[in-house]
Amino acid sequence: MDNPTKTPIRRVDVLKKTLSSESVQEQFKNALGTNSNSFIASIIDLYKGDTSLQSCDPNLVVAQALKAAVLKLPLTKALGFAYIVVYNNPVRMPDGSWQKVPVPTFIPGYRGYIQLAMRTGQYRTLNADVVYEGELRRVSKLTGEIALDGEKKSDKIEGYFAYFELLNGYSKTLYVSVDKMAKHAKQYSPGLKNSKEVTVESLKILANSAQSTDKVGWLGNFTEMALKTCMRNLLGKWGYLSVEMQSAFSMDSDEVQESRDNAIAEIRPKHINVEDVPFEEEKPSTESKAETEETPY
Repeated sequence: MDNPTKTPIRRVDVLKKTLSSESVQEQFKNALGTNSNSFIASIIDLYKGDTSLQSCDPNLVVAQALKAAVLKLPLTKALGFAYIVVYNNPVRMPDGSWQKVPVPTFIPGYRGYIQLAMRTGQYRTLNADVVYEGELRRVSKLTGEIALDGEKKSDKIEGYFAYFELLNGYSKTLYVSVDKMAKHAKQYSPGLKNSKEVTVESLKILANSAQSTDKVGWLGNFTEMALKTCMRNLLGKWGYLSVEMQSAFSMDSDEVQESRDNAIAEIRPKHINVEDVPFEEEKPSTESKAETEETPY
């Protein structure tokens, strides 16, 4: 039974208190130096404007934001460098039972991967974009060369590509059709793989529907996620990878999900007992819901 003498606090206040703790402040300063304060302010703004994040344990949001800080990738959605996406994941509770809990997850955007690659000083050109009907003319299985100089016939998206050229002249292009990308999303996305409502066919339809760029995830912005997947796979298989880029790959792998038991055991400062304090519900905003609750990620 809740203690009636306790005053409910807002989750955003818990977030602010976590961010103001000495240990957390030190971690952000180590990652960002003098830019840590502005980055922390952007985390608060992001949390205030996103109802899906407000459904998460604020301490877990901070833990995921720290991953972006380590890579020096801003979390401002409009920039598209990195995001924190919410998945409703089964999590083992202290009593041993399993419950679906909204879990925030850090995901680099395709612009983030381009930024990380540029920092290596080894790339002359990097690009990723959609391929419309008629533009794909030829794919050589032998050399891997892809001709995208065909005449565009319509606005129908048939696939996605990513391309790079190194300073030494080596270049590579990766093309993925909408069909293969939809199958990838359904198979590996933590929020979609067990969903009965979301199918490969519905994802293929979504790929060519109007999407809002202020949302994130496969259902919120299929194109953004598809371009990210192309760029990540291209760089991961054929690109020059710095230690920083390898860190980004380890933080963003659809194929490898973090332990369910660890999902609720990230940053949880001792001065805040989240389970012991009643939360005051945040007022709804216009942002997207968690991945498994949306009809488009």
